[in-house]
Amino acid sequence: MSSRNVTVVGLQWGDEGKGKIVDALAGHMKYVVRFCGGANAGHTVLVGDEKFALHLIPCGVLRKDVCNVVGSGVAFDPATAWGELSALRERGVSVTSDNFKVSSTASVVMPWHKLQDTLSENALAKGKKIGTTARGIGPCYSDKANRTTAIRAADLTNPAILTEKIRSIVEIKNCIFGALYNAEPMDAEAMITEYIALGENLADMICNTGGILRQAVADGTPILFEGGQGSMLDVDHGTYPFVTSSNVTACGVPSGAGIPPSAVGRVVGLIKAYSTRVGEGPFPTEQDNEIGDKIREAGNEYGTTTGRPRRCGWFDAFAAKFATDLSGVDELALSLLDVLTGMGDLKLCTGYRSEGKELTMFDPANMTDVECIYETLPGWDCDITGCQTFEELPIEAQNYVNRVEEILQTPVGFVSVGPERSQTIVHNSKTEGLDK
Repeated sequence: MSSRNVTVVGLQWGDEGKGKIVDALAGHMKYVVRFCGGANAGHTVLVGDEKFALHLIPCGVLRKDVCNVVGSGVAFDPATAWGELSALRERGVSVTSDNFKVSSTASVVMPWHKLQDTLSENALAKGKKIGTTARGIGPCYSDKANRTTAIRAADLTNPAILTEKIRSIVEIKNCIFGALYNAEPMDAEAMITEYIALGENLADMICNTGGILRQAVADGTPILFEGGQGSMLDVDHGTYPFVTSSNVTACGVPSGAGIPPSAVGRVVGLIKAYSTRVGEGPFPTEQDNEIGDKIREAGNEYGTTTGRPRRCGWFDAFAAKFATDLSGVDELALSLLDVLTGMGDLKLCTGYRSEGKELTMFDPANMTDVECIYETLPGWDCDITGCQTFEELPIEAQNYVNRVEEILQTPVGFVSVGPERSQTIVHNSKTEGLDK
């Protein structure tokens, strides 16, 4: 029943170019579903000369006849969502309750979550900071687990319940923030006014999305599940505590979208041709040098959501193999191959050494004091952004892709050689529906 469904997940530290692949595949889907994360994830899609930076709204919104769903596993920020919807409409993109729906059980990011994010991060000593985006995602998920201080999307549609909850929670949070951080108290009444208005604006879009998606599964209607962040930032399987606060691998799709595990479908894993990371945490292949700077500038490696410069380094195949296996990836989509043009010899990390011994198994809890084992491959100097087929790529670029495929033991289905929809080479793909 799930043969037409596709799940797209990032296999590194995020920013792998998922937006472009989701947009390309979305043209043949009925639903595109976000199942994790929140407005801390930014997907960039280039359509002709127009650039769209999406944070909460699934990338399928740029395709006609696609219904975009924010699932129950998402930390939903109504203020950000409404701003994003308004900006899309101003640019001529139609967004209505017919093509955008929010799970009534999604946890809501509130102003106290963003304040807590900032206060707690600022209170941490240098070297202990998480590198949060300060979008309130972690505190929102904490309150979700705590239950007594959480607001769900359904509450936005009931002013009486919303009012009672905001007053009660603000009273609690003001006591906590005042005692811990000497923070000024928040104004509950102003917040009530703002969020009742947001609830009225979004009310017709908030519904039982899990029921809708399960019916789609039963009917054989194609669904694309759109991941946020990257596998190495997964709260359970990433480089904890320098991670996001949700399950961002394909393992998180069933609970985050409200569908059975059998409906996950074909898994496409996104990898960059090199590695990047935003914020703190271990990053063994990082090149904090001229090479890293060159990659950053060539790849415009600055965060879609935060604008922060990303840390850059060589492709970590050892970590990527772990992430590939974890999500049961069927095929890979390799992005930003064009960025490596003119970089000279290229390195691939195939393993780690710790205390002089080569590690036989990747362990995200053991990455701080490791030495990378590298292979060196010759690079290329010619422009590849106009290549339409794999055979048109220079032999060095072909060899690089083939070696990645060999190490990860997974076919590379797509190769991206530029930001536009048309700059995607279909290679060893068995995923139906790539639409340039």
